Amino acid sequence: MTSTRVLRVRIKDRHAAWLSSLAREVNLVWNYCNELQGRVFERERRFLSGFDFWPYLKGSTRGECALQLPVQAVQETAEQYARSRAQHRKIRLAWRASGGARRSLGWIPFKVRTIKYAHGQVYFAGRWLSVWDSWGLGGYELRAGSFSEDARGRWYLNVSVQVKLPQREPPEAVSAIGVDLGLKDLAALSDGRKIENTRFYRDLEPALGVAQRAGKKRRVKAIHAKIANRRRDYLHKLTTTLVRAHGVVCVGDVNASALARGPHAKSVLDAGWSAMRTMLRYKCDDAAAWFVEVPESGTTRICSACGADAGPQGLRGLAVREWTCAVCGAGHDRDVNAARNILVRGLAILAQQFSAAGEAKAGEAAVNEAGGHQVGAHSAGAGHGPLAEGISVTYGGDDVKPGCRCR
Repeated sequence: MTSTRVLRVRIKDRHAAWLSSLAREVNLVWNYCNELQGRVFERERRFLSGFDFWPYLKGSTRGECALQLPVQAVQETAEQYARSRAQHRKIRLAWRASGGARRSLGWIPFKVRTIKYAHGQVYFAGRWLSVWDSWGLGGYELRAGSFSEDARGRWYLNVSVQVKLPQREPPEAVSAIGVDLGLKDLAALSDGRKIENTRFYRDLEPALGVAQRAGKKRRVKAIHAKIANRRRDYLHKLTTTLVRAHGVVCVGDVNASALARGPHAKSVLDAGWSAMRTMLRYKCDDAAAWFVEVPESGTTRICSACGADAGPQGLRGLAVREWTCAVCGAGHDRDVNAARNILVRGLAILAQQFSAAGEAKAGEAAVNEAGGHQVGAHSAGAGHGPLAEGISVTYGGDDVKPGCRCR
């Protein structure tokens, strides 16, 4: 089985000026589509699709005033505009500014077979671009993607590729771990360990404040980039260690976006919960491990030893970090207990999904044995082992689809 991944490699700085000129042309196409959509809606009360924009953009890459962009990049810009407008459900989107204090960061989309790689360089729009090839792009078939600019003016190639996925082992044949995300400690594990919350933003916040008060914009951007790079490096090393050591990783579904709007927003964003879960999800796929996102409601109150709801509750109960179960007398650390309950719930979800997949296969076998209707079963989702999403069995025109949301 294969899966789609996006590889990100940095382009050498000597190409930045040329890429910035192409990005300004992308902004021109985007703003033209934005204005055209507004006028069409005012006159005809309808929305344009990416295909509808193309008759108005024909000839933009030919003639004396032609754009330097490839025609595929012009098409992809219009199609991306249509997708973004439909996603945000707006008549018009924000204009892309090519200059000024609120300049839009550079972005150049491209389609499949628009770029090619050879000898450590990428060919795009008639030029060879040198890159720091940390992924070995020559070993992949390059598909659609984009060029993007960061806040410091550095350009990157983001290209999608197909990677092969190994076969998964059944969950009961591998070790499992539960992870409870937090702020005091970044994570508590079901085996009793706790992972330190390094607080990279808090560490460099004094230096950031000095640079901001001095009006040193380039220094401010460099400090922000350093914070992000340190956090990303730490999370990559942590998630890789967890996935290599365990075949099943169960994580609580804490709502980071909601908590980021509360009084602890800075600490929540500094922890990087969402980035950590995203890394665990795709690394589990690459390592043939199971990833389960578990509802964590009540996991801190329920005793992981006997299952009684005997833990501290309410706002006052949040200050209680260690408690003893009144039913069985087991002592618990609040976060470790939650991680153990998350592990139990995750394994129960996997068992339920295996049962659903087994029932579907049993029904398929019964229909085949009886010589009935043809069975249309296919596996979707991650595609590893018997656990699959969207298993479809047809009985006389009715589809039975046991759901699997393990990703």
